[in-house]
This record gives sequence, structure tokens and C-alpha cells, in this order.
Amino acid sequence: MTADAGEGLLKDEMSERGWEVEPDDEWGVAVITTVGRQLKLRREAVGMRARDFAKAVGYGEDMVYKIESGQRIPRPEYLDRADEVLGADGLLSAMKEDVEKVRYPRKVRALGQLEAKAVEIAVYECHIIAGLLQTPEHARAVIGAAQPPYSPDDVERMVAARLARQSVFGRSPAPAISFVLEEGALRRPIGGTMVWRQQLERLLEVGRLHNVTLQVMPTKCETHSGLDGRIELLKFPDGTAVGRSDGAFNGRPTSELKHLRILDLRYGTIRAHALSPGESLAFIENLLGES
Repeated sequence: MTADAGEGLLKDEMSERGWEVEPDDEWGVAVITTVGRQLKLRREAVGMRARDFAKAVGYGEDMVYKIESGQRIPRPEYLDRADEVLGADGLLSAMKEDVEKVRYPRKVRALGQLEAKAVEIAVYECHIIAGLLQTPEHARAVIGAAQPPYSPDDVERMVAARLARQSVFGRSPAPAISFVLEEGALRRPIGGTMVWRQQLERLLEVGRLHNVTLQVMPTKCETHSGLDGRIELLKFPDGTAVGRSDGAFNGRPTSELKHLRILDLRYGTIRAHALSPGESLAFIENLLGES
């Protein structure tokens, strides 16, 4: 997700710019401002000019100023290199944990926190392959195709955030996770043939996990309750839940019982008309064979 930190060399353009924290993310802004201030104080304490420090860590002087003023989120390798150059004995490297928490967009952090607590996760995706299932290359192609286009740096930040959410598959105890994907999305070779094949292989891998149910909604299905758009349902250990659908309740998350019942009904109907899990995996294997 990040460029290699070669000694004495400037980072590539994407790494050189760094990440920006969202202006309305008050907690994120506070964290990055504090980190930048600590970096500046440490640099000044050892009597090193910004120009010399920039050369030593392999970044541009302008980027050093932006990081120290809280305008950019420093990458992990920047903090490691700064720690080494400034002789901080691990104090600067230790800030990577705080930075890691804010380098993803606020909404994605919130979603990831909910998924980390859920005992059941249900997703119907109509136009693309669900983000939790995407390979890095597929995610990069999907996000990069947006219009107007995101900057390369924003694309990488969003890809990293999407992949970070996939840690849910390694949780213990494992949550029950179900997906329903549209046949059309599976047939679309986003990113080219190799990326598409790798994505199909990833679906087979995840679909065979003991706690995951993966189903395909065939295009020939005559009854479809998901035409309003994607559906997400998260259920928690205390019996509460949260759901969202593009075509219901203004697309906003809801915890109201009557709304959750509607989403549950729609999702259950979609699953009932989709291919069975076994048929779905066989369908994906056939697609791989055709490619």
C-alpha cells in the first residue's frame, strides 16, 4: 500500500504528497496536528533545519513543512525514518499507531468499527463486487474509474481503507457473513482479464470459509426485491442492529425496528431467489473457466 522507503531517495509522487485529513474530521485533525508538532519540536531540539531533515529522510522540504503543520498525514515509513534521523529512540515511530487510526476517511473508520463488533454481516451489492470481497487491484480499478476522478493519492487512501476492513475475516470468534452479488457484476472484467480472474479466485476463496455464505443473483431471475439498490445489515451481540439501503429511508443508516424488518424481508427474499451457495461457487468456477 505504500512505496518503499529507499535511503537518500525522494519518494514517488504519490508517497511524496502524503495523505490529507478531512477538514471536518475533528479528532483526525487533532491527532495529525499533534503528531506534526511533535516532529517539529524534535527536529528543532536537535538543531536540524527543515531542508537538511528533508534530505535525510528522503522527502521534499515542502512536504516536511506540511506534515509538521498538520496539513498532511505522515506515512509509517516517514515516522520510522524521522525517528532514526532525529535519534528519538522509538518515540516518533510509536506515533504510527495513532496515525494509523486516522489515515482512513472518517466514514470508513466508522463502518469498520461497526463491522468489527457485528456478529452477523449481510450485504447485497447490485452494481459492483462488495468492498469486503475486493482484491487490491480490483478495488483500485473500481475507485479509479470514478468521475470526476479522484487524485492518485486519494485512490490509494481509499483502497487501503477498503482492504483494512477485510480484517473482519480474521476475527475470532468469527461473525456470520453473507453476500449476494449480481451476475452482471461478476461478468464485468473490471481492471482487465488478469485482475478479473484474480477477483473471481478471491470470491471462491472467501466463499469457502466456514462462516461465509456467498450467493449469486442470476440475471434471468424474474423476481427481484433488490432493484432499489444495495443493502447492508449488521447485527450485534446485544441484540441491536443497524441497516442501510440505497433505496430506503433516504439511504441513511437506521436502527429503527420497523425499518430493520423491512430490510430483513428484502434481503431474505433476495437470498431466496439467488442461486444456492453451492450453485454460486460452481457458477464462479465456470466463469473462471471461460476467461
